[in-house]
Amino acid sequence: MTSVITALMLGAGFGVGVWALAAWLIPPRPALGAVLARSTTPHPPTPILAAEDTGWAARIGHPAVAPLRALGLPGQRLTRDLAVIGRPVATHLAEKATLAIGGLLAPVLLQLLLTLAGLPLGVEFPIISGLVLAVAGFVLPDLRARSEAAKLRTGFRHALSAYLDLVWITLAGGAGVDSALNDSAAIGQGWAVEQIRRALDAARLMRTTPWATLRQLGEELDVTELAELAASVSLAGTEGAKVRASLAAKAGALRTHQLTDAEGDAQAATERMSLPVMVLFLGFLVFIGYPALSQVLNGL
Repeated sequence: MTSVITALMLGAGFGVGVWALAAWLIPPRPALGAVLARSTTPHPPTPILAAEDTGWAARIGHPAVAPLRALGLPGQRLTRDLAVIGRPVATHLAEKATLAIGGLLAPVLLQLLLTLAGLPLGVEFPIISGLVLAVAGFVLPDLRARSEAAKLRTGFRHALSAYLDLVWITLAGGAGVDSALNDSAAIGQGWAVEQIRRALDAARLMRTTPWATLRQLGEELDVTELAELAASVSLAGTEGAKVRASLAAKAGALRTHQLTDAEGDAQAATERMSLPVMVLFLGFLVFIGYPALSQVLNGL
């Protein structure tokens, strides 16, 4: 039975390898509808978030980018997360392929070393462990990207609440909307404020309104609060609406939301801390009750 399972797994791995090699050598042709839609779709605006293509894993796994893109990877949600952390999609897919191949080959190399040392572990070990490590290496970059993007979004919301306070104070001092936005962004520091400055600089270079680029930045970051800020500022810029009270209310709502999230995270951490105590308590009960239970079962 073991030999049959081993043969099936080896055959499946060989088939997947042949398919991946064929997809890399002869990429599939795009559908005619997709080509026509791409040619008629208007060119999207230049992204505000910067991306850097670096890393040895990206260079090694670059040939696997086209087949993974043909499979529809990554998804829309993960694409936004990659834009937030500044990692190109091609680099991410190349890292996924490199880690998956490395995880698949690592047990084989270990098996060869152990065989040379006279301590073979059997054929099943490199196959099973290689598949597990390959899946883990393929999924790990996605989990890391989501975690980093969530942290950056949280930090951006904290910085945005402080930025709104500065804008509100500057507006109360008699400055205009554009001056308030640019002066407040020039004061702050950090990644979040730098992205706001990039959006405002892009508005000046493209000769467009700052709230348009702020709305675009909010969509790229998937931060709805920034899009709401852009909507409020656009009312002030186009219709002369008073936005000082609105900005102050939004800053207060952001802080309240952040406090609620912090309390939820603290409660979740407290519950996680109680889990080891419960495990120790159950182990202690088993340690105490096992001798008595053993005596009762032996007496029967």
